[in-house]
Amino acid sequence: MIALLVEKIKRTFGFIYNHPLGKRHPVKALIRFVWWQIQGSLRPSKFIVKPYLSGVKFHARKGLTGITGNIYTGLHEFNDMAFLLHFLRPADVFFDIGANVGSYTLLASGVCQAKTIAIEASANTAAITHKNISLNNLQDKATLINAAAGAEAGVLTFSKNEDTTNHIISPDETQNTDVETVKVITIDSISVNDNPALIKIDVEGFETEVLKGMHDTLKLESLKAIIIELNGSGIRYGFNEEDIHQLLLANGFKPYQYDPFNRNLNLMPSFGSYNTIYCRDADFINHRLKTAKGFNIMGETI
Repeated sequence: MIALLVEKIKRTFGFIYNHPLGKRHPVKALIRFVWWQIQGSLRPSKFIVKPYLSGVKFHARKGLTGITGNIYTGLHEFNDMAFLLHFLRPADVFFDIGANVGSYTLLASGVCQAKTIAIEASANTAAITHKNISLNNLQDKATLINAAAGAEAGVLTFSKNEDTTNHIISPDETQNTDVETVKVITIDSISVNDNPALIKIDVEGFETEVLKGMHDTLKLESLKAIIIELNGSGIRYGFNEEDIHQLLLANGFKPYQYDPFNRNLNLMPSFGSYNTIYCRDADFINHRLKTAKGFNIMGETI
């Protein structure tokens, strides 16, 4: 028990001190970590409202790693979240596919004032996303769809109680019995009415199927960038993520990393080991990034 706790603390400290903002503000990050450990231990099963960014708030409780990383470092996925904050404008539409508890949705609609379509398969997690949308009175800007995205409409089996690693159950996955049946929609079915400027896809290896269901969406002139997680999880379904890379290249997207401090997009030879930002019309995107208002986080304006 003690060994597991020590290992968990080591992982958290590793995350903090390898995080772009955690490195720059280690004392602030450590104070935030200690404060949250105390608060979370006092009320482990209850939601605690925390400030996020620019007056936006979120519900958090112990064990919700999809949101608590923001407590320690301000923005859990700093480079990608900063890209969203610098890129989106109020007239834009953002698709948050695999929204989890709504970290990206709150930034897009709460801070940038863009319209968000948030798609989350887990009923329990979607309920927290709904709470976060309501907490910030964003019902007119953020629409939550409790479903999975896939290649075609239907139903699939989804894992439960795995926090950020909940996923579609593969045909060979027999050991996982804590599951639920979820509705499946295609992204093409919703982009007919709402043309996205930015899409985030984080679906624990099911990205190939999501992209099969957004053939028409990929052709939309409005769509300038896709933030996608390619970390090898697709192997559980027999997918090769190099195929995703080639598909996106064929649709005019190229892989980039974003440096928020200098507001530079850096072209990559291929996709990274975690999130990759695929951009199309780099001149348009760069102009937005350079001219965006700064946001204040961890005591500095970025």
